[in-house]
Amino acid sequence: MPTIEFEGDTIEANTGDNLRQTLLDAELTPHNGKAQYTNCRGNGICGTCAVEIVEGKVADPAEKELRRLKLPPHSPDSGLRLACQIPIKDDLVVQKHPGYWGQKIEHDDI
Repeated sequence: MPTIEFEGDTIEANTGDNLRQTLLDAELTPHNGKAQYTNCRGNGICGTCAVEIVEGKVADPAEKELRRLKLPPHSPDSGLRLACQIPIKDDLVVQKHPGYWGQKIEHDDI
């Protein structure tokens, strides 16, 4: 049974479960602020559930997800993924970044 680490919580999931729905079922949200109310409900068109997969393996993005990640404020090169489009297959460490769409990635400059 895969585990998901998200914002200090660790939850268990079934293989094949959807990441967004798994987080919501655990009373966690992949959305920031008002996006938790004004999102596409997992249809892959709003982009507000964008997260970074810090550890673990997920399938490559399908065309639907890539289409949304090509639209501002996202970029397909950002490394972000839409939680609503990710089936869970492995243990994951997931990070949500600031911004309405979770697009404000803050890098540590050394």
